[in-house]
Amino acid sequence: PTTPHEAVFRQMLMQKEVARDFLAIHLPEDFLAICDLDSLKLESGSFVEDNLRSRYSDILYSLHTQHGPGYVYALIEHQSKSDRLMAFRLMRYAIAAMQRHLDAGHDTLPLVVPILFYHGPESPWPYSLNWHNMFVKPDMAKALYSCEFALVDLTIMPDNQLLQHRRIAMLELLQKHIRQRDLSELLDPLITLLTQDHLTDTQLSVLINYMLKAGNAAEPGALIRQLAQGAPQYKEQLMTIAEWLEEKGRTEGLQKGLEQGLAQGREAEARAIARKMLANGLEPGLIASVTGITPEELSTLSH
Repeated sequence: PTTPHEAVFRQMLMQKEVARDFLAIHLPEDFLAICDLDSLKLESGSFVEDNLRSRYSDILYSLHTQHGPGYVYALIEHQSKSDRLMAFRLMRYAIAAMQRHLDAGHDTLPLVVPILFYHGPESPWPYSLNWHNMFVKPDMAKALYSCEFALVDLTIMPDNQLLQHRRIAMLELLQKHIRQRDLSELLDPLITLLTQDHLTDTQLSVLINYMLKAGNAAEPGALIRQLAQGAPQYKEQLMTIAEWLEEKGRTEGLQKGLEQGLAQGREAEARAIARKMLANGLEPGLIASVTGITPEELSTLSH
């Protein structure tokens, strides 16, 4: 529930002229120098999760920069008691404000300046507001979150390097090449990986299923048979898949042939009906509408 402290804070800081004076005094100098305080706009704090809303009374203002396009947000948090996790919660708020900015159609992140407004019984505020200091190893946290994140870019890794990656190698190889024209070109490296015997039957099934669903192969059944021949330890499992694929192909071929036959039969029947209608002097437009035959075909039938 909202305390009297939070209520009066919100009532005052939600007024633009009050917030302007607050920020003119308390906004860090580097940001004050680039912000146009006349552009202050109160933003909704509804991005706060339901289970946090009752615990915070955030005030969020957006400001334009003085030179050129750009946005700065001032996130003002009221606290009447100390909270050891406050720096992390301010980070969560700041990232939520950035997401709101992107959702509004912007394509660059805004600077969000968290400001903690504190008047609790403990003095001074007892905890660090640098969120890196909340980690067991602050130096490692600072290094991790202050530079580019780790990247596994399969597109530039040579295949022979991927082949050394044990249980993850086949996944990496398939995902690197999944868009190529024919996965049969990967036959040799795939056999190499299978003979290393790093995969369980379940893992192999998952990867083969992915290869068949997302990839392209001129003859999927033949590809799986070749894998089975090259990797005897998985032969039974792979042959079962190959036989299923070949049976599926035969069934689909029969179905396609049947559908084509039915379609050809329907077309022949429609042409016969159209000839009778033409012989009876019916309008070509009506005949085309009823039978689905094009005017060009009707012209051919009438001669």
